[in-house]
Amino acid sequence: MSLPDRARVTTFVAVDPSDAFEVFTAEIDLWWKRGRRFRFGGQGALRFEGGRLVETRSSGGEFEVGRVLAWEPGARLVFEWRGSNFGPGEITEVEVRFEGMNGGTQVSLEHRGFSKLRPDHPVRHGLLDEAFTDMMGRWWGELAMAYRNYVANRPNPPLA
Repeated sequence: MSLPDRARVTTFVAVDPSDAFEVFTAEIDLWWKRGRRFRFGGQGALRFEGGRLVETRSSGGEFEVGRVLAWEPGARLVFEWRGSNFGPGEITEVEVRFEGMNGGTQVSLEHRGFSKLRPDHPVRHGLLDEAFTDMMGRWWGELAMAYRNYVANRPNPPLA
């Protein structure tokens, strides 16, 4: 029996794909939720820098979430994902697509590669099969909602 491999979420933002990509990447620290549930160090700062996604920890140092595998502004972003409880060589992958439609952008996120992680991996919190991917989908869904709300209420939206 194979374990489900991916979680997917989609949201819509009322900006063009280039702006949606820019906000997702350049302003990630502003829209990404805070706290231990969403940040490896709890309150550290997230940023894409030098071909990586990193979190600078408030206590010092940084954690490399993963390397950027594709950077296509306004269209697509792919990066590796490592949890703080991942061992050497344990990596999943996140792909984010930005598709212009109806006066804005549909943003689709897929986190895949869970089948590479053993069934008793700590990231699964004891959940298997759809229970685990459903949990991950809800987690990403909360982040997608935070992103959408941030875009809608940005203090300095781009000029039309």
